[in-house]
Amino acid sequence: MKASLRWLSDLLGTPLDARAALERLPMLGVPVDAVEPLHHDLAQVVIAEVLEVARHPNADRLSLCKVNAGGPVLSVVCGAKNVTAGKRYPFAAVGTTLPGGIVMERRRIRGEDSEGMLCSARELRLGEDQEGILELETAAAPGTPFLDAVPVADTRLELDVTPNRPDLLSHLGLARDLGAVLGRPVRLPAFAEPAAAAPRAVRAAGAAGATAGVRIAIEDPEGCPRFTAAVLRGVTVRPSPPWLRMRLEAAGVRAINNVVDATNYLLLEVGQPMHAYDLAKLAGPALVARRARAGEAIVTLDGARRTLTPAMTVIADAREAQGIAGVMGGSTSEVSDATSDVLLECAYFDPRRTRATSRAVGLSTEASQRFERGADHGAQADRLGRALDLLVSLTGGRVDGVPVDVYPVPIPAVTIFLRERRVAHLLGVEIARAEIERALTALGCVVSPRGDRLAVQVPTSRPDLTREVDLIEEVARIVGYDRFPDEMRPQRPGVVPDALAEQVAARVRRSLAALGLHEAITVSLGPRQDERAVALANPLSQEEGFLRAALLPGLVRRAEHNWRMQQRDIRLFEIGTVFLRGAEELPAEELRVAGVISGARRPPHWSEATPPDVELFDLKQLVEAAVAQARPGAEVVPAADGRRLVAKAADGRQVGWAGELAGDRPAWGARLFGFELEVEAAAAAPVQVRPLPAWPAVEQDVALVLPEALAAADVEAALKTGAGPLLESLWPFDEYRGAPLQPGTRSVAWRLVFRAADRTLRDAEVEAAVAGALGEVERRHGVRRREA
Repeated sequence: MKASLRWLSDLLGTPLDARAALERLPMLGVPVDAVEPLHHDLAQVVIAEVLEVARHPNADRLSLCKVNAGGPVLSVVCGAKNVTAGKRYPFAAVGTTLPGGIVMERRRIRGEDSEGMLCSARELRLGEDQEGILELETAAAPGTPFLDAVPVADTRLELDVTPNRPDLLSHLGLARDLGAVLGRPVRLPAFAEPAAAAPRAVRAAGAAGATAGVRIAIEDPEGCPRFTAAVLRGVTVRPSPPWLRMRLEAAGVRAINNVVDATNYLLLEVGQPMHAYDLAKLAGPALVARRARAGEAIVTLDGARRTLTPAMTVIADAREAQGIAGVMGGSTSEVSDATSDVLLECAYFDPRRTRATSRAVGLSTEASQRFERGADHGAQADRLGRALDLLVSLTGGRVDGVPVDVYPVPIPAVTIFLRERRVAHLLGVEIARAEIERALTALGCVVSPRGDRLAVQVPTSRPDLTREVDLIEEVARIVGYDRFPDEMRPQRPGVVPDALAEQVAARVRRSLAALGLHEAITVSLGPRQDERAVALANPLSQEEGFLRAALLPGLVRRAEHNWRMQQRDIRLFEIGTVFLRGAEELPAEELRVAGVISGARRPPHWSEATPPDVELFDLKQLVEAAVAQARPGAEVVPAADGRRLVAKAADGRQVGWAGELAGDRPAWGARLFGFELEVEAAAAAPVQVRPLPAWPAVEQDVALVLPEALAAADVEAALKTGAGPLLESLWPFDEYRGAPLQPGTRSVAWRLVFRAADRTLRDAEVEAAVAGALGEVERRHGVRRREA
């Protein structure tokens, strides 16, 4: 949304400072993406009065003017033919910098000195007319700054309006929010005297009505619940006056003619899209809101031919479609310079139908953006009357008959009950009832006390207000978030435990964060990942047309982003939901954890200038830590190809995998590894607490000669079984190959730690435990001690 700061100031009746607006609008939920000054570069231009105009003695096409610019009379050479003595014009004196960086200098033209320049609209960048000097209708004294006499200086704000706030796609909606904070009323300027104002629309009895002999009907009430229309006769289509052109330019809209500009002005002022038809080009004459016929086509105002479907609503005359409802009008009934009679349409179209139609025909317009978010369905009659007042003042036409309002099934107003204690509970501060009423009333709500509650009738311009909590958010916005204290308040801990899935996620999060990984949150939308991906019915873009079926692709994109930012060391993880298409209508949802690592294994240190890069075994440590928390009982084993790791549950089902990943890696980047694992929502194993040992331990080392084919893990299992309950722990600490060992064998040494909980062990007890361990290994695998 592009908004004019001067326009907002006029609606509020007080000048708005750009810096103050930049501070207030984000606090109201409207971030400002860009600020563009308009015509502030005309600050040095002044008003000048031409005293004399004489023919240049040495040039037929030039004139020599005597100019009063608030000081000594100056001599100016001018080539325009429209300069007249006694008139006022914009003047750039010597030393003035004009738009584009041109600095005025004293020049000698055909033997005469020129001490400045009388400026055209194009030279001031106020229009394209360069044939004549810009004549000003102002009584300002010579030497008055041009911007003081002609208020063209403005500031254009580019605002980021969220989809749930259609009212903010208008200057009226923005001014209402600002006025609620500033305590200023919002007033729309009048275009006509009350006695000359257009007649108010009369509501039709059913689904059809007429105005000035034109039939207006609704045959598709689902797509078009309300349709108002009026006829103007004797209009003159011509360029709009300067004030209107400047208003549209400030909002980034190009002026076309007075009729089209009037509808664009109302769209930007109050957020109501309208459309003007050349009445002479309408068959019937009639306008009907109906479903499109199969195969029906229309040439829209942009010159493109578009084929319609019965799922779309169109505005048609008695013969054919004349516009795509809520999107764009047709070219066959377009207003032209020859138009004398105009039929003005002001309707309300269903947001969902408009959105689907806009995407189906591949056409997004200023009108569709407002209708698909939800226009003000209760204001069509008032908006039509305001548009008629503006058109009459611009075109010189007259309203024929009484405007008609076809509204067969009115949409009921929304009333929400608001509790003061609920406001205090959610916001954490007490807000007086009077202040709550003031905030909501300033936003257009009708507030009525009902005992300990407030009955709040929501304005039809705010379709986003549907619940009590929505009103509380509005109170917080208007009262100001900066008024809320930031210190911790006394609180009572909750007694309801977190859901099991949240508990597991918290355990996994703590474990991976302790290993140096940073948590990432990626969007759940993306391109198609596999055949089980769930397609969106209404995607925002082709790149985000599916729900994610895995977490790793999003983390790979984050890794690529880090590479683009010259970051080589990457350690990220994410816990989130994936969506898989199945036999059910709704997709299956799975909670998963995924992680990626790349770059150095550890931070650099003075003792190791270049640490080694991570490899598959570093990834194995992360996977085992995640499995211990997310899938207790699962086992991490090498895959059949030897390049990956897989996590298998107790029943043998694969619940995760890990390995090297492909990515758009720069030449200086390191290999990228990642894992993804299903999270099981299960309670954690109870924590077992035992006292610290009070008796010393006894360590024994045993070296065993193993065949190459025998796994050390199998030998270790036999040692544990044979040693008995006195064995506290064991681990391998050495491996040897070579003479005097036989080829095809290796020596592996284990350290065994024995301890008793109630006494100091005797040598005989330890020797018996070691003998039992060695005997079990020999019985199972035929393995003996190396000394033997």
